[in-house]
Amino acid sequence: DDSGACVKETRGQLALAENDLSYAFFFNEFDWLDLVTRWVESKHKSDYGKFVHTAGKFYGDVERNKGLQTSQDARFYSASSRFESVSNKDQALVIQFTVKHEQNIDCGGGYIKLFPADLNQEEMHGDSTYNIMFGPDICGPGTKKVHVIFNYKGKNHLINKDIRCKDDEYTHLYTLIVNPGNTYEVKIDNKKVESGSLEEDWDFLPPKKIKDPDAEKPDDWDEKETIDDPEDKKPDDWDVAENIPDPDAKKPDDWDDEMDGEWEPPMVTNPDYKGEWKPKQIDNPAYKGKWVHPEIDNPEYTADPEIYQYASMGVIGLDLWQVKSGTIFDNFLITNDPKLAEEVGNETWGATKDPEKKMKDSLEEEERKKRDAEEVNIKEEDEDKEERDEEEDYEEEEEGETDSKLKDEL
Repeated sequence: DDSGACVKETRGQLALAENDLSYAFFFNEFDWLDLVTRWVESKHKSDYGKFVHTAGKFYGDVERNKGLQTSQDARFYSASSRFESVSNKDQALVIQFTVKHEQNIDCGGGYIKLFPADLNQEEMHGDSTYNIMFGPDICGPGTKKVHVIFNYKGKNHLINKDIRCKDDEYTHLYTLIVNPGNTYEVKIDNKKVESGSLEEDWDFLPPKKIKDPDAEKPDDWDEKETIDDPEDKKPDDWDVAENIPDPDAKKPDDWDDEMDGEWEPPMVTNPDYKGEWKPKQIDNPAYKGKWVHPEIDNPEYTADPEIYQYASMGVIGLDLWQVKSGTIFDNFLITNDPKLAEEVGNETWGATKDPEKKMKDSLEEEERKKRDAEEVNIKEEDEDKEERDEEEDYEEEEEGETDSKLKDEL
């Protein structure tokens, strides 16, 4: 109803209990009508890749697992869906969706963007201003991470932590929770993988402390922990050559000084050589430790308790690039209730993940049996061909011997 006290999604068999504190701002478990009526493909470029409505090659439920799938290789994709404009002021914001890279993706995005309500959907593109970008991104073995990017005062800020995403071919559930109080949590498959403070894990604000520009290390500050022992003296017999003439070497009998020059024995390592002498080390009585530059409060720092807050959110979009297509997006949810998101995740992704794996295992077993049968057929064909070739060679030898006998008789 208009108060947002109760939201029901019968198409996905999802029923959200009445709760005046919980509200699903957006929920989309795809059917074909959603693709036609709820999602708008951008016209900013003429060569965007096309989304199709499918559950893919393997699934847990052929109807419930249908989602938006990228269908053309090496393309940008740009599509979005609108919902009533909301703000997350004084309440949690939860963004959740599922991603399945069934094509064994090598390079491409699997993230969503949350836009302000004033976005022109038909003109959405890579530089369109968004509030939050969240989800997996894979490109080769070096990039397999979960993006968590916030737009703060007109600038996009990337998280300072590395959150690894899933890189297999199964469906996975991604959840971002942003709380009043400037804290956050990232979950994958309904399990926490990262959490912390927005201020500490992003560079939204200048640092609280800076080095005192007026402070300098004193000239007499000694940072050497040890010094040479002034009492230690080098032994008199220490200085010997590293290499000496080989005492066992003898001038060859055929050596001619006039022709070959003056003979010199080859050099060998001196067994008495002790290396470079260095005085032993003792504790430095003047040692004061490593000098630490004192810090002062940063005059440019001002705390902001509303980093988490966005005044307007009204569009969820897929704006990404994929080299190899085939990713399926589904089960989009935007709510203010983390517990509700967890329940929805269990009722959607959780209900179909095991049957999905079972179907994929079954398909792989069928494919293995097919390959084995083909290999057997190829082997049998090779053996049959080898037998035929041997028979032909035998027949040719027989004919050759018969011809030879006839010639001899003639």
